[in-house]
Amino acid sequence: MQATTLVPRTADLFDQGLERQAGSALLRFGAARHRPTGRISWSGDGAAAWLDEARGHVWSVGSPTAAAGLVLRAAHQLPDIVREFTAPRGTDALVGRHLAVTDVVEWVFRWTLEEPPVHPAEERVVELDGADHEELLAFLTRHSPAHSTGPGSADVGLWAGIRGADGPLVACGALSSLRDSGAPLMASVATDADRRGQGLGAALTSWLTRHAVRRHGFCTLWQLADNSPAERLYTRLGYRNEDPCVAARIATP
Repeated sequence: MQATTLVPRTADLFDQGLERQAGSALLRFGAARHRPTGRISWSGDGAAAWLDEARGHVWSVGSPTAAAGLVLRAAHQLPDIVREFTAPRGTDALVGRHLAVTDVVEWVFRWTLEEPPVHPAEERVVELDGADHEELLAFLTRHSPAHSTGPGSADVGLWAGIRGADGPLVACGALSSLRDSGAPLMASVATDADRRGQGLGAALTSWLTRHAVRRHGFCTLWQLADNSPAERLYTRLGYRNEDPCVAARIATP
């Protein structure tokens, strides 16, 4: 594998038909088919990659070897911009032969085209609005301090929650969006630590999935690879498990 410094070029991510192959759902759902103005991307040799320039993040799909080649190309072409990447599992080790890689986290990108079975507690789910943001932030800070998305995020189109009999939130979650394509992404689902195991998270997740599928035809989410309870829940809800990924940072010299 060689990383050759070339002038950055914008490639057609869809010219290889990768989006139709198993393991490439991140391309199918995560990259806009009609190329956004200014998107920098690369493709070839059974892989495709595109840059979220604001974050310095390269997204890639395909075989680990080919994906690693594109990540390396991006890092060498744009060394002052590219700081991190998400790619097929195993790409981190290949990139690590050439660049210092840190903060490796294994994920699964999951998706469904189907509405899940109705959960009995879905009737308790309510939509939340700006007036609830302060409460949402306090709830997430207490019960899910590593949440990926917070109230007020520009990427979030909907917050939903379940309230206890006395009024305060006991569960919450959001429908955010993947930045390049705008595809619905379920995020920051959290349950009161004292009420876990009561099906609140399952009800909220089912409701959010149904909401997204009815409006967009599908829903996506990120699941940590070692989160067994979440894996069982998402499998019950019909989410496909075909896209193991790894995320990592490229250490600056």
